Amino acid sequence: MSGINLLPWREAARKKSQQQFVMSIVGAVALGVVTVAAGYTYMEGRISYQEQRNAYIQKEIKRLDKTLEDIKTLDANKKALLDRISVIEKLQSTRPGIVHLFDEMVNALPKGLYLTKLVQENNKIKLEGKAESSARVSSYMNRLNASPWLASSDLNTIKVDSKDDASRLRSFKVNVTQLLTSGEDKESEDGY
Repeated sequence: MSGINLLPWREAARKKSQQQFVMSIVGAVALGVVTVAAGYTYMEGRISYQEQRNAYIQKEIKRLDKTLEDIKTLDANKKALLDRISVIEKLQSTRPGIVHLFDEMVNALPKGLYLTKLVQENNKIKLEGKAESSARVSSYMNRLNASPWLASSDLNTIKVDSKDDASRLRSFKVNVTQLLTSGEDKESEDGY
């Protein structure tokens, strides 16, 4: 009689099988929850890291935008300074021109002729004056044309002043062009 088992072994095996099944389900659910939690934590970490990188990039973009504005300001300042330097160099190169202009005006001036007005716009000079005769005006124009600093004297008007019949002075207007290039060549020859 020792080989007979009277206990309900099938129910015990079924119960044991059910317990193993429930434990497997609980284990699978726990493993799923742990996996999802680990995945969620990992993804949150990656998102946080990417947001930090994006914030850093935005900060660097703002810094570079400020640098670009500074560069634009510096470029504008550089252009203004270069324009000033250009004006100063132009003034330096034409500085002796005014001296030579007045020197030539005086040297070319014949007796019996005097100037009443001199206006200079760039290299164009407008002269007005009075002369005893038209020949003196012609002589003055020839002397101006012979100057290495002046050229293209052009007579605009000449008329007799009728106020004073005794003097009979003639008013004239002459346009002259100042030569800067030949003046600079002459200046280098003179050593100034």
